[in-house]
Formats: sequence, C-alpha cells, structure tokens
Amino acid sequence: MGHYPTGVAAITSVAADGSPLVLVVGTFTSVSLDPPLVGFLPDRRSASWGAIEQTGRFAVNVLGADQAALCGQLAGKGDKFAGVDYSLSGRGLPLLDGCLLTIECTIASVQDAGDHVFVLGAVEEMAVRREGNPMLFLRGKFGGFTAQV
Repeated sequence: MGHYPTGVAAITSVAADGSPLVLVVGTFTSVSLDPPLVGFLPDRRSASWGAIEQTGRFAVNVLGADQAALCGQLAGKGDKFAGVDYSLSGRGLPLLDGCLLTIECTIASVQDAGDHVFVLGAVEEMAVRREGNPMLFLRGKFGGFTAQV
C-alpha cells in the first residue's frame, strides 16, 4: 500500500483540561457530500486517538507540502504543540496556522477495521485557509503534487 499516495492531515481536539491534542494521519478522506461526512483511520492502539475520541469532536487540518517540519513535530513525542501557532475556532477546536483547509466535525461513529478503527465525522464547519500544494505521503516520504496538465 506504500505505492499509493495519501494526503496528510493533523486531527486536533482539546482535552477536558484545555490542553490541545493532535494525531497526524495519512488516511483522511471525503465520505459523503449530502450529508457532509469525512473519515480517517487511526491505529486502534494510538493514545492520541484515544484522547481525541473521548472529546467527541475534532478538526481536520489539511497540511501543505511546505509544512513538513510542522508535520514531523506534531507526529513526534513530547510537547507536540511547543512553538506551534494555532488558534481556537468558535467551537473551541485548535486550527493550525498555515494549513490549507480546516474541517470541524463531531464524531458520528467509530467502527472496527482490523488493527485500525474507521472514524466517521459529521462536518459542522469547513474553511479554505489558503491556496497551496497539499502534502502527500508516498513510499515513506513526504512531498507535494505536480500538475501534468
């Protein structure tokens, strides 16, 4: 499956104590336009996903190809938000500065999917934050999209 490119997104939320939560995924997808639904597939053992699931809501932050350093930090260990610029939306969800698109959701369902779970999100709000080249992940490396036509 490493030969199939995927987009890269940071799934964010806020813990009960007010601290920001984040999980970087390469499995984000649009599911339905009517009603608007999106989905992603975190590893069922992910502590970050477990914390986000408890909140019942999340924001998808679609990363640009120029945000590799941010992606690495958010996917790492320790204080993932140290020095990271973000703002809280009207719904209280962290929206990362510089991302291409944000989508705020409530968790509609979580289904078993082998060693992962499939998270279905009901879209509450969506905004294009800037135009740009999306970050892609292919064969263990990050990159961008190059149009051929």
